[in-house]
Amino acid sequence: MVLSPEVRADRKVVFRLLAPQAESVALRTTDLPAPGGPQMSKGENGVWEVSVGPVEPGAYRYTFTVNGVQVLDPRNTLTSESNATVHSLVYVPGAEFMDANKVPHGAVASILYFSKSLDRNRRMHIYTPPGYEAGQEKYPVFYLLHGAGDCDDSWTTVGRAGLIMDNLIAAGKAKPMLVVMPAGHTSAGFGMRGPGGGPSRDEFAEDFVNDIMPHVESHYRVLADRPHRAMAGLSMGGGQTLGIGFSHLDKFGYLGIFSSGIFGNGTAAWEEQRQTMLDDASLKDGLKVLWFATGSEDFLIQSTKNTIGALQKRGFKPVCKETSGGHTWINWRNYLHEFAPMLFQ
Repeated sequence: MVLSPEVRADRKVVFRLLAPQAESVALRTTDLPAPGGPQMSKGENGVWEVSVGPVEPGAYRYTFTVNGVQVLDPRNTLTSESNATVHSLVYVPGAEFMDANKVPHGAVASILYFSKSLDRNRRMHIYTPPGYEAGQEKYPVFYLLHGAGDCDDSWTTVGRAGLIMDNLIAAGKAKPMLVVMPAGHTSAGFGMRGPGGGPSRDEFAEDFVNDIMPHVESHYRVLADRPHRAMAGLSMGGGQTLGIGFSHLDKFGYLGIFSSGIFGNGTAAWEEQRQTMLDDASLKDGLKVLWFATGSEDFLIQSTKNTIGALQKRGFKPVCKETSGGHTWINWRNYLHEFAPMLFQ
């Protein structure tokens, strides 16, 4: 039987694929060493193999390219969805904050809801903390958004969000809360707006405000007020957090922007569209946390800095953390681990 992937004690990972008729097989991955994927070598038994690492603890997506065709690892049942495809997933243990430790665990559910704004069924993932099902308590709610190309499954699988929250709550570092992870794309395309939406229509923002939030607040025991609502997102999701958060600043007490900033026509147009909220002095005190984190090698680091400067000129007090690394899930899991304990304190 072919074992793939094999995670060894020295944190090297061996990938194998039985493909005796294949002429070429390569490993494709983003965050693992050797970006783009090394060519695999074929053994006499028809099994192609490659070893990478040692690999830092974490979750990593990968696929194989067989004769130019991208395929999943047929020996691995772990997968991670994105907006238009599926990846195989390997986890290298050793990071206590996101390992599956012996602590009480919450639940992550895949939820279908009907979006009146988009006139179709949509899906989101929702994390409920340990003890939610057996109790009557109401909880704060944290909306957590993914980046461009990903989907509502991504924060749970490659992002390890449920396990990160389990470990934080068990350690008393974070308050028990619901984490709502919606689908940030409204079409199969890469863009932030759906087809036919036009430049003036932000389909996700409409869906979020008119359908996602009302569904959560009518179907779950949540505290539906500003001090108990938080929102954060990475990359595209960070831009959506800025857009929705500062268009509805009276609804959110905590905003987190990971590897992101103001997109589009620049800060001037963005500020003009949200001038009323930005200039309302009474709303600034209620924004308890405005937190940015971006890697020094991230291609959006300048957008982060420009956005922070624009908000400072408006009287806001954003906190910025510049980390090492780039635009990767390696950073985003760390950002969630640092941001979640700031919420609802």
